[in-house]
Amino acid sequence: MKLQRMNRRALTLGALAVSGALALTACGSDDTGSGSDSSSSSSSTAAAGSIKCDDAKGQLLADGSSAQKNAIDAWVKNFTQACSGVQINYKGGGSGAGVTAFTQGQVAFAGSDSPLKPEEVTASKSVCSGGQGIDLPMVGGPIAVAYNVSGVDNLVLDAPTIAKIFNGKITNWNDKAIKALNPSATLPDLKIQAFHRSDESGTTDNFTKYLIATAKSDWPYEGGKAWQAKGGQAAQGSSGVAQGVKQTNGAIGYMELSYAKDGLNPVAIDTGASAPVEASSEGATKAIADAKVVGTGSDLSLQLNYTTKADGAYPITLVTYEIVCDKGNKAATLPATKAFLTYLASEEGQGILSGIDYAPVPDAIISKVRTTIDGLS
Repeated sequence: MKLQRMNRRALTLGALAVSGALALTACGSDDTGSGSDSSSSSSSTAAAGSIKCDDAKGQLLADGSSAQKNAIDAWVKNFTQACSGVQINYKGGGSGAGVTAFTQGQVAFAGSDSPLKPEEVTASKSVCSGGQGIDLPMVGGPIAVAYNVSGVDNLVLDAPTIAKIFNGKITNWNDKAIKALNPSATLPDLKIQAFHRSDESGTTDNFTKYLIATAKSDWPYEGGKAWQAKGGQAAQGSSGVAQGVKQTNGAIGYMELSYAKDGLNPVAIDTGASAPVEASSEGATKAIADAKVVGTGSDLSLQLNYTTKADGAYPITLVTYEIVCDKGNKAATLPATKAFLTYLASEEGQGILSGIDYAPVPDAIISKVRTTIDGLS
């Protein structure tokens, strides 16, 4: 298990190193969050498989989910190598920031780990001439519950125990509930420091939906992008939570698997399946395959099954949507937007995800995404 985790981390670091080398900072008035810019351009016309540039040119501004930022970095690098006339600036300011920027007409598309709410769809109609914002599931990923406890390399937790930890009901690592799940582990007499997101986040929304679905009596809060439980440590973005946990012995937090590296260990989840399930790309894809499309018309929002007990299915999983107008996209950015999203949904684009700790969207769903992108206007 440890070796597999090290291999995944090595792949992630390699992909990000290449991506970072090609990043450029773009200026603009779309700063809706404090996340760092992710943008790339290249004069290279190197072959890039199935990438079709068509009439794509100019600059695309986008904002939103920090969960998908490492995937966007890799996608942008590949796309702009092939389509040298396009620059893409993706700010990972969080899902809330992305949706706000989209409904205010500041970005060509947004990333969100939760589908648009009815009031957000209504707001989008003012910027989508004759249309509205729609949700396109593009990248899946396990939300790792990652910890930093000296001397503890492997840990199993279940939903009630996780809920009590983040609700402040379990406050020490040698608590009897944790011991019962880890009888062979040497758990220290050490205070638990639980980290959560300070910004509105689809990661928080999905994490708390899991707790509501599986441990309602221990998690008496409503779902949503804003953290509602009392206490704990707050940090900005997935990277901020990961950094806080990494710097604090006794800490635990929730973040996408691609951030759970460099000294952090993801817990395995006891779902009631034949064995505890590790956070993995394969496990997330199995969970997403059990989801239902509940969007109407061109919208492809999904309903995830957080209570899955299928062997190998990792239950704390999110899907990041690219939010775009179905009709009424700006003429200046439509060709580049369609070309970029077409690449993301392609076999090649989806194919890189597992190697950087994300999960490809199952074929039955991503094929519908491709058809919808073709019809954007």
